Amino acid sequence: MGDHPIEAQLVLLAGTQASVPLDRLPDLLERAQTHIETRREEFERRYERISGARDADYYCVGPEYWEAAGETLGFNRREWEAVRRAHEAQFSRDGRRLDREGEFESTLEIRSVVAVGATR
Repeated sequence: MGDHPIEAQLVLLAGTQASVPLDRLPDLLERAQTHIETRREEFERRYERISGARDADYYCVGPEYWEAAGETLGFNRREWEAVRRAHEAQFSRDGRRLDREGEFESTLEIRSVVAVGATR
């Protein structure tokens, strides 16, 4: 479902929760992923990286990250919220898969996350 590390089921859930048309969200996620990938070196220097269970790694970013990224990408509030929700939902799912649900959920209480394709 596109060039991003978010599972299809989570894309659907995030779009529904943020009231973004489901046919629009994959494009938003791909645009966000392109934006993220061009800044991967910066992410490595500035943010803590957490390895995911499958095809994603995560960078822990400040809670304001997605609003600023959305503004840069021309997303409205619902759009960047949907992208944020999708990234955070993938992070939570990986926390369950790794039997680290509590740790991952605690992370989301104070930060947001950016999912990127794993570099293993």
